[in-house]
Amino acid sequence: MALKSLPGISTRPTSDKVKESLFNRIGPYFDGGTVVELFGGSGSIAIEALSRGMEQAVVFEKNAKACAIIKSNVEKCRLDDQVHIERKDARQAVAILQQKNVVIDLLFVDPPYAEVAYYDGIRDLVSQGLLSEEATIVCEHEKKVVLPDAYESFIRVNSAIYGNTAITIYEKRG
Repeated sequence: MALKSLPGISTRPTSDKVKESLFNRIGPYFDGGTVVELFGGSGSIAIEALSRGMEQAVVFEKNAKACAIIKSNVEKCRLDDQVHIERKDARQAVAILQQKNVVIDLLFVDPPYAEVAYYDGIRDLVSQGLLSEEATIVCEHEKKVVLPDAYESFIRVNSAIYGNTAITIYEKRG
């Protein structure tokens, strides 16, 4: 099913090739859990995770037009009762997720490529105990961006490059 995305350069949807490879790497199917997608864009990652067995999704997107597209895509996929859209900046994620008592099983972080400081927010989510013991963190970024080897006890376990796009995956160790 084709999903809508915001035209122009304000959002950069994850390509189907990258998405397919990503989900093959982190496990093609899930047994429940909650996915949090920061920088939702079209919401395609959350929708894909739900279609593969996640139970709930929280999608952060500050752009009003992108939020409308996410809402449309979620409705088209009949996932209205499983997706909560937060029209907020990703820097507000910690407070909002704490307030909602959300425990993250899959965290997808894909800020605009020029905004590498947003990756620092991962540390806040980890240090506040918002990720489950079995959680996976996925970062999509420009291939020239070097992310840390770890976010506290979440260690880089996999990386891949697809053209100008890189995917870095972290899981808890120790």
